[in-house]
Amino acid sequence: MNWLFFALAGSIAQLIDGALGMGFGLTSSTLLLTFGTSAAVASAAVHAAEIGTTLASGVSHWHRENVDFEILKRLAIPGGIGAFAGATFLSSIDLSGGTIFISTILLLLGFVLLYRNVFQANIKPNIAELDNPKYLTFLGATGGFIDASGGGGWGPIVTPTLLATTEHEPRKIIGTVSAAEFIVAVCASVGFLANISRLDIDWSAVGGLALGGVLMAPIAAKLVSVVPRRPLGIAVATAIIVINGVRLVTT
Repeated sequence: MNWLFFALAGSIAQLIDGALGMGFGLTSSTLLLTFGTSAAVASAAVHAAEIGTTLASGVSHWHRENVDFEILKRLAIPGGIGAFAGATFLSSIDLSGGTIFISTILLLLGFVLLYRNVFQANIKPNIAELDNPKYLTFLGATGGFIDASGGGGWGPIVTPTLLATTEHEPRKIIGTVSAAEFIVAVCASVGFLANISRLDIDWSAVGGLALGGVLMAPIAAKLVSVVPRRPLGIAVATAIIVINGVRLVTT
């Protein structure tokens, strides 16, 4: 497969991921699986590419002041641990049975988020929920494990959960989750590296995905900084509903 094709795919995936806080892993993994790649190899390739894309995305969001460093620390550390565990697990056991369950939960979260943004647009910000370190630790570890073991899921799990259960600014949530994903990608890659001899990775796909994602990251970060809160929340909710609805129908 031509690496330019993967570069284009990486650009589109990163535009979605950087602007909405989700989608790179899901989009890229779906592409690789469509062309016959095994789940473990697809996840390993995507996370290797994400080291570059998430670094670029995180720096871009930091530059535009979209990152809350206190939340970043509480998410990234358990997220990295969960990702390493998930990668190690997937390297020996191909996890796919939880797809329907996960997609159902995300679909419900999408409807909750859509309702909040359509009918409750004038709620005052309140981030009391984020003061509980156990909440972010559990969310980060769960998101990291599912992301590595399922080929994607950090953004679709962590971003809508925080958006649906807190009143923090969407651009801050999206930017922080995107920045934390760098640690998740690195830890997942380390987990896959331990089994590199058994994984036939297509490095042209890795290079293409990474190049396209890195080039698109600044544009995506700029988009999330200028889009008003309510339309952005509705866009995120719509993306969650559509993506997971399609996955449930086709699974």
